[in-house]
This record gives sequence, C-alpha cells and structure tokens, in this order.
Amino acid sequence: MPELRKDPITDRWVIISTERARRPSDFIRESRPTKASGRFCPFCPGHEGKTPPEVLAYRNGSGPNQPGWSLRVFPNKFPVLGIEGDLNREGDGMFDKMQGIGAHEVIVESPDHVLSMTELPESAIGQALAAFRERILDLKNDFRLRYVLLFRNEGEGAGATLEHTHSQLIALPVVPKSVKEELDGAKDYHDFKERCLFCDMIRQEAREAERVVLETDRFIVIEPYAARFPFETWILPKQHRSHYEGTEVRSFENLAWVLKSTLRKLEKVLERPAYNFLIHTAPLQEPPNTYYHWHIEIIPKLTRVAGFEWGTGFYINPTPPEESARFLREAGLG
Repeated sequence: MPELRKDPITDRWVIISTERARRPSDFIRESRPTKASGRFCPFCPGHEGKTPPEVLAYRNGSGPNQPGWSLRVFPNKFPVLGIEGDLNREGDGMFDKMQGIGAHEVIVESPDHVLSMTELPESAIGQALAAFRERILDLKNDFRLRYVLLFRNEGEGAGATLEHTHSQLIALPVVPKSVKEELDGAKDYHDFKERCLFCDMIRQEAREAERVVLETDRFIVIEPYAARFPFETWILPKQHRSHYEGTEVRSFENLAWVLKSTLRKLEKVLERPAYNFLIHTAPLQEPPNTYYHWHIEIIPKLTRVAGFEWGTGFYINPTPPEESARFLREAGLG
C-alpha cells in the first residue's frame, strides 16, 4: 500500500510508492563514463589562461594562474550572476526586479584529470571542503549577498558540461525559496519545542538505525524519512552548527572520509549514476542560531519530475528510504 509521508522540516508531502518498489537495478539511467574522453580540458594544469584569473588557490611556491596548484578557484567564464554593480531594486508595476548581482565560481579540486570525487584522495577532498569554507567567509564580507549555494553536478545527466571533477558556488542577493522553507520550518519547530529539529532527527535516526547508511563520532549519513527521490542521501554533522563556515576545520578530515565513503556506496549500488550534491547552510548575513542545522544533500538522477510533481508539488519516490539505506549499508566500503 502506498504511503504519504510528511517532511517535518518543510511540511511537504511525499508519496512513497511501495507498490512500485524498485531495486537499484530497476532504474533506467545513463551511467557516468569511467574513462576520460581525451577532449581538451581548460581545467587541467597549463591551461590556466583559458579560465578567468583565480580568486583562491592552494599551491606549492608557484605564481598565481600558473601550474603548480593542488586546488584552484576562479569565476565561472559564463556566470549566471555578475559581481560588479548595484542591486538597484525597483518596482515594475505590481512586479519587482533588481540587477543580477552575485558571484559564480568554479572550484577545481585537483590538477589531475579525474571524473569523480571518489577518485580523489581524502586529503584532496578535505582540502576542497576547507576551500568551500574559505570562499564563504570571503563572500560574507559583501553585504549585497545573502546566500551561498555550493554544489556539484556530477555527470552529464546531472547538468555537468566538463568532465574534470569540479564544484561550483553561486552567491545570491536573496535567500532561495526552498531554503527559506527549511529555515521557517526549523524555526517553527524550535519555537514550539525549544529544540533543533535536525538535532532531534539525528538522535532518532541514530537510535532506530533503520535509515542510517553510516555514522562516525562527528557525522551521520541517512536516507531521509520523506525522501523526495530514490536514494536521496543526507550527511549531517552531529554537533549543532547553523552555518557551514562555522564548522571546525579539523572536522573536514572526518567529513572527507564520510563523503567519499558515501559516494562510493552510491556508485557501487547504482553503477556510477549522475548526481547532484549540494550544501544547505544558513543565510550569509544572519548570525549563528540554535534552530537551523547545515547539511549536505546528494540526489542521484534516477527518476524524472513529471506532470503530477510539477502540478502538485508532491514527489513520488518508488524506493522506500529504509530499502535504500539497507542497500547502501550492505555495499560495504564504509
């Protein structure tokens, strides 16, 4: 019998279609390639002149915009928002508009031309996680910017256009609606119970263990109760932090292991699916709070959003999160 499950954060309902229950092998999908195509790559060392000048790089003695780096961050050559100018908020009759001010950056985590984060050593992943933090702290100084989203599009099916593994950052002058829904839901819960909703979720999931994929002393990986998509996976820090940039640097070593292990499980169970990876954190200009809890969401591209979903806002998930968690636990590699 199908179930309707309510997301406790956003109050969004999800249909868990148990009668359509699918195993990992049942999904028709385009797996990511395992070998490089051999096409020209502007992200590889020696091609620094093919990208805009870097805004951050970790390097060993070499000069800016030269080979010799281990991680490099630069503005996207084709940004969705521009950093120069004023917001110029104004009304247009009943409508509102402003200039497209923001930042759009590319984080290349390794000079090696690899196709997936799982091919990187944990030290490189930890370095990337620290670079994410460093860029948020820098952009926080621009008071026009209110929110930063860090994300990866892994594979063509998830929106990637270049195969060299990389992440992106987009800073916005507004807080996205989906994030605001999470913030409002978390605050309502906290106002009523005087506890963090996410911290309560972590405690319950750890106690019941049914939807837990893996767990360390610092982080827990779960399949959320009202998962929108099959094998939707969340990574949450056990210590309460509203802002990603407030995370202790020493935690990134453990997070690197957790993230790599989780992605390896997904790659093994789902045969290298395309996926989106994103970090949800509190808005830039807000102080730390006791009600929101930053986290990572990983969404494999296994199903398509169709008419019913667009028309109702409901999602149909053909794989119960309890089953997804079991498949991922049994994959080992943790």
